[in-house]
Amino acid sequence: CLAMRHLPKEEHQNFVKAIYEPHTQDEMEQKISEILTPVGMKAEVKIVFQSIEGLNEACPENKGVWYFDGNYPTPGGKKVVNKSFINYYEGKNERAY
Repeated sequence: CLAMRHLPKEEHQNFVKAIYEPHTQDEMEQKISEILTPVGMKAEVKIVFQSIEGLNEACPENKGVWYFDGNYPTPGGKKVVNKSFINYYEGKNERAY
């Protein structure tokens, strides 16, 4: 992401998506549930996300699932997701666009 930040948006690749590719949706739900469970909580906390297939079925006229599946369809979207990751990693609380 850092190497791409000064390139024109047309040359950006989505490196962020690769972080999630090795994991299943269930694994990610489990990890997010673990992170969001307050210390000392005795009840089980389970975070459940709608699948991409379920989103497509529930909202057939809305093709904007790129926000959820990471398949950004435009060069500008790829540039923004890379910049967002850089901001997150560097602890910056600012917009990526």
